[in-house]
Amino acid sequence: MSGEAGYLSPASPPVPQSDNGTELFETMSLEGEINLAVERLAEWAAPKPVEKNLLTIADEVYIQPEPLGVVLIIGAWNYPWAITLQPLVGAIAAGNAAVIKPSEVSFHSAKVMEELLPLYLDRDLYPVVTGGVSETQELLKQRFDHVFYTGSGSVGRLVMEAASRHLTPVTLELGGKSPCYIDKDCDLRVACRRITWGKFVNCGQTCIAPDYVLCEPSIQSRVVEEMRKCIKEFYTDDPKTFEDYGRIVNQRHFKRVMALMEGNTIAIGGESDETECYIAPTILRDVKVESKVMQEEIFGPVLPIITVSGVDEAIQFINEREKPLALYIFSHDKKLIKRVIAETSSGGVLANDCLVHFTISALPFGGVGNSGMGRYHGQHSFNQLSHMRSCLIKKLNMEGVNSMRYPPHTSKKLSWARFFILKQINVGRLRRLAMLTVFSALAAFVVQRFLR
Repeated sequence: MSGEAGYLSPASPPVPQSDNGTELFETMSLEGEINLAVERLAEWAAPKPVEKNLLTIADEVYIQPEPLGVVLIIGAWNYPWAITLQPLVGAIAAGNAAVIKPSEVSFHSAKVMEELLPLYLDRDLYPVVTGGVSETQELLKQRFDHVFYTGSGSVGRLVMEAASRHLTPVTLELGGKSPCYIDKDCDLRVACRRITWGKFVNCGQTCIAPDYVLCEPSIQSRVVEEMRKCIKEFYTDDPKTFEDYGRIVNQRHFKRVMALMEGNTIAIGGESDETECYIAPTILRDVKVESKVMQEEIFGPVLPIITVSGVDEAIQFINEREKPLALYIFSHDKKLIKRVIAETSSGGVLANDCLVHFTISALPFGGVGNSGMGRYHGQHSFNQLSHMRSCLIKKLNMEGVNSMRYPPHTSKKLSWARFFILKQINVGRLRRLAMLTVFSALAAFVVQRFLR
């Protein structure tokens, strides 16, 4: 990507991230979204024929995607490039103008974004607005055709309230406490590698990171030990000095995460350095449901383990709480996996891995309930930021059929209207039948001509 070397840099001084990490988690997914939109845009934007009834059998009936207008995109600080610019790709593909508001917390990325985007996009159609809370509040006073916000639930409510004054639709990509159930019938070594990776990427500051683990008491100690090995393998004996291990974004969040650990049993980690906003990869064991760490999204490198008697209690535990943005299940038993999927609700679900569903553009990414509303990625971004316009183009003939709707209304007219209106016609099936008829006729001709 042009200019990539200029912005492969830390999101802001307290959040160091290696160039390789930034490319893996930011620019690679963004480049994939751009390439997909360029390749598929003609297909996405094409009119979509729909089924007809007998009354409209000779008419043109279709859905036409059209731009909404001007979209406000309010980005987040944890992945400032991917989270801010992926929605922009969808907005541009759908034909919208957009105002881009990067997070002031990742102020270096915001500054580079402000400098780079006008080099490639019309600054009047795609302005970048930097600044803090007051600038965002001022933007939200304006009338937009859609607001796309990524961040916390508390701010998401304020965004939705502001948008409601103009009846502006919103996409809210929020978060929550994403559970991770580990079945005892599971390859614990592999499971713990994938969970450890998914949890501690970007120092745990990922909206779909596993927030807590549910497992049976009989495997808790082994889970802890396997994760201990993984932490050492991934981040060495001293994660503080390892370039691929990040930091908490600022001291306010540092103090918040440290406070969440109070009163819990630390099985691994727990070391910290406030001057560097450093918190070591930390595992808590035998965590109580009422503990502070279970009352809010952690958004940091702390992973609580809660023991349950089995999958029944795990499902009950998940369903007693707000619907999460992601749900993770680790098991060899596919029936158990399908059962958890069927009996719970979440924005997305991933079995036997973490985070990677975010990379699949064909899957809609978004929350449900308190974890958000709306979805994006690939064509889902295009659809989310388009108005799907219903179109019917009728002819001025066949008035005899249409006259059944005109007064005076009789039982005979009603009977005919019921037949013509309620009888659905699958246009695709009709086309296939027509092709089959033509093929059959051609085959019959060939047989008669050459096989006499």
